[in-house]
Parts: sequence; structure tokens; C-alpha cells
Amino acid sequence: MPWRDLPRLIVILWRLVPLVVSFLRDRRRWIRGGEPMTRTPAFHERRARRMVHEIAVLGPAFVKLAQIFATRADLVPEPYLAALGTLTDRVPPVPWTQIRAALQHAWHADPDSIVDHLDPEPLAAGSLGQVHRARFQGRDVVVKVLRPNVEAVVVRDVRLARAIVNAVYARFPHHHVLGFRVVLDEFDLHVREEMDFEREAMQCMRMRERFSDEPRLRIPRVETALTRRDVLVLEFMEGTRIDALDAQIARGLVTPKALVETLIESYARMMLRDGVFHADPHPGNLLVDAQGRIVLLDFGMVIDVGVPVRKALFDTIIAAIRRDPDATTDGFFALGMVAPGTERETMRELVRVLLDIAYQDGAMEDRARAIADRVMRELFNWPIVLPGELVYFARTAALIEGVGARYDRNFNSIKVASPVVLKLRRELLAVLLGDDGTREPIITFAATLGALAGGASAVIGRAWRRLQRDNPPSVR
Repeated sequence: MPWRDLPRLIVILWRLVPLVVSFLRDRRRWIRGGEPMTRTPAFHERRARRMVHEIAVLGPAFVKLAQIFATRADLVPEPYLAALGTLTDRVPPVPWTQIRAALQHAWHADPDSIVDHLDPEPLAAGSLGQVHRARFQGRDVVVKVLRPNVEAVVVRDVRLARAIVNAVYARFPHHHVLGFRVVLDEFDLHVREEMDFEREAMQCMRMRERFSDEPRLRIPRVETALTRRDVLVLEFMEGTRIDALDAQIARGLVTPKALVETLIESYARMMLRDGVFHADPHPGNLLVDAQGRIVLLDFGMVIDVGVPVRKALFDTIIAAIRRDPDATTDGFFALGMVAPGTERETMRELVRVLLDIAYQDGAMEDRARAIADRVMRELFNWPIVLPGELVYFARTAALIEGVGARYDRNFNSIKVASPVVLKLRRELLAVLLGDDGTREPIITFAATLGALAGGASAVIGRAWRRLQRDNPPSVR
């Protein structure tokens, strides 16, 4: 580690070590011995808020990482998971003078001579970029500006975070620490791409072309003449966040079921048909316009998924649909989802429980509660690791499940997804298997996306919310 990084390392440790010690004391009063400390639900809530504050203070790299961990229920328990999710909207804006200077440097001209009515008040402030409204050649646009000096900050902080996690893993080779390292490695790979706005513009145009025949989905046009590596200018598209549609639903302008169907179909085509995946799905990047169409924003994190990975995922889901624990276990190993050294029988037991959950009726309160009680107390300690592309696919599954459950307390993703994916069966099988889609019409792909989009987590999530009402949260 370079000596110049030492002051920043001290700051990071100063902010995070007290939290780590606090979590350790949940298990042992004196770190190395003694009974666990007594923790009330109110204590967990306070500590979750404190954790969010410390992460926000540490800056954009940690905020961006926290947004990824906010979808990882296998690594982060409640209420910390929900608290991390609030970081999406808690990034302080960059002062206008710095944004204006960055635009002048990128365009080599006074910004007011390039665009009209450039609004100093940001429309949105993210961890990496900040967005302002303007007009260009008579069109409403948004101007996205990379935060000044953010690249050097992110590279340094990722380097330090990696050193810390590697040091912890060397001493405590637990699969949860490995899971943190996997997420960090994937983040390091893609965050550099996300800070290249010319690449984002290309991905936006690529996705816009692929979905040009989909009237239910809108993707903004890129103003290529004004786009630079650190400035991106896009068509302005108005809409309401996908998690704030209660008024529109009440007036009958939006149907939740149709909304979720569109989400499932769109992401099925991205992940399984095209292998070009919008990997940063969160409510701030998904709007719904006045006509009920989904507006998809922010293409900084778009990943390519090769056919072998898509095929392995496909085979695993088919095995799960057939309720075959042995073949599903094989798929988990093939996808690299199993921590090193895990016995096959251990993994098979986990798969059997997950399949049991996935096919339970959410209305069966007693059965769902019994399963959830077992899973929520054991799953956190089972050896699941989400590698590579699956980290981001899990985020999409969580998003779809969250949107469905947000507007329908009895939402069942499998029932919603089955007819949607069946409609796509021919084109998906043709891409993945070189098949014409005529064989095994129901078993091969009906409900596949439902399972992927959180079929098991739907039941877990509903039962977990019931459990929380009766039991204090636990940190494992």
C-alpha cells in the first residue's frame, strides 16, 4: 500500500472499526469471550442509521458499494439492508461553481453558449454524477456531469477496501467475507466503466436500438454532439419513480400487474436473449410516464453476459422448475455459487429447502411462517456466493420482487411471470439452445423468470416481514 494512502486508510478505519467491533459484540460480549450482548430492535435501528451516516461521510465509492450491498440479503440482514437502500438518495450535491467549471473544461466554451436555460439546481445527485436540466436546439435535455476528481477518489478507496477485506479474509476465511470480496471485485471491474460517459452513451444507444420495437419501454436519445467522457447529454424524459405510483394507481392510470409484466419481459430479453444487461436497477433509474410506459435511465453499468453463463443459468432454473434438487445443486456448482470447500450434501440440503419455499402458496400462513423461521435463521450461514454477473442479476430480482410487493401484498412473481416468459419461449430457446422452441413448451421455460425474479424470495420476504413483527432482528 502506498504511503500516500495511509491518511485515508486511517479515516476509513476510524469510521468503520467501531461499527465492526459493535457487530462482533453481538456474538461475544468481550470480543474473545462472554455471552452475546443484548440487542433490542431499537438498538439495531439506531446502529443501521449510524452505519448509513458513516458510509455517506466516506464518499462516493463507499456509497456506490453500499447500494450494491443493499440488494444482498445473503450478506446483510435487516434492518441494515433497508437502511443501505436509502443511500440512493442521500448524496450531497456538488456546488454549481464546480459543475460549471467542469462543463467549460469539457466543452472548451462557456456552457451558456452551448445550451440554453442550464439550471444550477441539480435534478439529481448521484454518487458518481450530477444531473442538471437544460435546452439544446429547442429540445429539453439533461446534462449529466461526472463529479470532479471522483475517479481518483474511487480508485484509491477501492484499493484500500480491497486491502482491508483481503486482510480480514486471510485471518477469517468465512464465506461471507468471501462474498464481500466477490462484490468488491465486481464493483472494481465495472465502476471504472461507469465513470466513462462516452461508454454510457454507447450503451444507451445500443439498448435503445434493441428495444425500438417495444412501445411499453422508453429509453432516452443521446445528444452525441455534446457528450464527452465526463459529460453526458440526454433527452429529458419526465416520469414518476416506480416506487411512488400510488396516486396513479388509485386513479387507474397504472396497473401494477402490467407494470411488473413489462419489467420481467424487458429484463428477460436483456439477460437471456441479448446478453446485454442493465445492471444498476433501482427505483431512481426506473420511472413511469403519463402513458404508463417505463422509462429506463442510467446505462453506466451495462454488462455483457456470455452464452455459457446464460445457458448454465437456464439449466439451473429448469432443474428448479422440475423440483430436482440434485440437478439444481449441480447448477449452483456450475455457476460458481458455492463457497470453496462446501460439501455437496450441505448444498443439496439448502437447495431442497429453497425449492420447498419456492413452491409454497404465500397464503398458507402457518406453513410459510415455519419455512421462513428456518430459512431466516439458517440461510445467512449457508455457503452461497453470487459471482460475477449474478451479483447484478440478483439486484434485478430484488427490484422486481420489491415493485410487485410494493403494490400487491399477495404478489406472487411465479404466477405473474409464467405467461410472460411463455410468450418469449421461442426466441429465448432459439438463442440459448439453438432450438426452435417447440420442445417441452411448459416445463422448459414457463415460470423461469418468475423463479429468477424472486419466486423463492417472494415467500421468504412476506414471511420475514411477519416474523419481524414478532421477533427482534438478529445479526449473524
